[in-house]
Amino acid sequence: MSKTSVSKVSRRAFVAGSTALMAQPVLAQTQGTTEIEGDISTMVRRNISSFRSLDWRPYFSSLTNGAILVDTTSRALHYWSADQSIYKLYPTSVPLTEDLTRRGRTSIIRKVEGPSWSPTPAMKVRNPEWPDFVGPGPNNPLGTHALYLSWQYYRIHGTHDTRKIGRRSSNGCIGLYNEHIAELFDLANVGTQVLLI
Repeated sequence: MSKTSVSKVSRRAFVAGSTALMAQPVLAQTQGTTEIEGDISTMVRRNISSFRSLDWRPYFSSLTNGAILVDTTSRALHYWSADQSIYKLYPTSVPLTEDLTRRGRTSIIRKVEGPSWSPTPAMKVRNPEWPDFVGPGPNNPLGTHALYLSWQYYRIHGTHDTRKIGRRSSNGCIGLYNEHIAELFDLANVGTQVLLI
């Protein structure tokens, strides 16, 4: 075998071996994962196939006060301004299970920067070890901003735990990255219509 043949074989072996090593984490991500996770540090598949721009017309009769559509299947939040000049699309976290998921029409009734948090009675039953109250700050599950919906206990809010975004990880609320909820907080108003599908 000539010196040139040896170096070609070595390059081929290197490329093949590198490709196999690079593919290995991808295989690990799809083996033994679940969409409903108790420990969000485990790897899960994300549903990005439906993460695409949408038109507001199939979902709302008008854009009065602006509109927010939350698609729990694609884990995306869509925002349209009342004058149609602004459209935003954000990745979200969604509820852990179907029984925690609420769908339908609601609206924003309150906006809070630096929210405090208390677990609902149902959360305390499921997780008695949780604190009764968490003030604003880096340990607060609502992140930096919260949009309170007309449904009791339901909010669109930020999260300091960025691993939650794109996953089934909440107890009913819709979570956004803190920088995204801050932007949406400035865009949306009390009275903005919200639809969860």
